[in-house]
Amino acid sequence: MYSKFLIILILLFSFNLFAQNNKSHPKFDPNRDPFEDLKITIEKAEQSGKRIILDVGGEWCIWCHRIDAFMRNTEEVKSLLEENYIVLKVNYSKENKNEKFLSQYPAIEGYPHFFVLEKDGTLLHSQNTGELEKDKDYSKEKFVEFLNKWKPDK
Repeated sequence: MYSKFLIILILLFSFNLFAQNNKSHPKFDPNRDPFEDLKITIEKAEQSGKRIILDVGGEWCIWCHRIDAFMRNTEEVKSLLEENYIVLKVNYSKENKNEKFLSQYPAIEGYPHFFVLEKDGTLLHSQNTGELEKDKDYSKEKFVEFLNKWKPDK
């Protein structure tokens, strides 16, 4: 009896650690309210002096998963993002296209797509992420150039 309890406790603890580690790279969620999420993100950006990247895509999108992995696993890109940006995922899927929210931004030709916003939420740039690709992945050089170009003045 004691060993079953211990196993359950260990499993719960492991799951909790897994969930905590994945908070920094959440999934695209069709149930999220992007208006509310952006309001909260603007507050954080204004406090931190960082800019905002709206990462528009969906769980259905293979390139969205590739760009997430690239940003997470490319140290220079990861550092630039952490120092200068708050990334907010905005879902676009058949379940929820978030048309009302996305209608305030330029049209999107493909996914994933980035919008760079000033810390107050003002649109600065619309970025087709296809321009950052290299072969079947992303170019570190192009990505670093993009992030450096749009990072806030400090």
